[in-house]
Amino acid sequence: MQIILTQDVKALGKKGEMVNVSDGYARNFILPKKLGLEASAKNLNDLKLQKAAEERRQKEILEEAQVLGKELESKTLEVKIKTGEGGRTFGSISSKEIAQELKTQYGLDIDKKKLQINDPIKTLGTHTVPVKLHPQVTAELKVKVTEL
Repeated sequence: MQIILTQDVKALGKKGEMVNVSDGYARNFILPKKLGLEASAKNLNDLKLQKAAEERRQKEILEEAQVLGKELESKTLEVKIKTGEGGRTFGSISSKEIAQELKTQYGLDIDKKKLQINDPIKTLGTHTVPVKLHPQVTAELKVKVTEL
């Protein structure tokens, strides 16, 4: 019997896949637990429409990420840090502080986890911070660190 899975089933397949299972397994396990639907013409058509809608949604998300990436690359974020003698800084600038400054200066709400900083910024000057907006889109944000 052919079944369209509505949820991931271990050792059988992922959501949206069409799999062949024995009639008893389908009737006694998959269908009662609503893990899948029988592969009728209507259900196959519904699956096709759902996949098309999901692809459109993913394409829109990718386009939005690309637009936001271009916007980020055109901007320079200015962050002030307290310094002492000889330009030595007190403390450092982390991804949390950069995300807060993006929100206050430009009104962009970007999650701090998307900012890919290996080590906090501890020196004055201009630094580039990679921002992973989407698995296919990574933008470079310029962060200018100045004295307070």
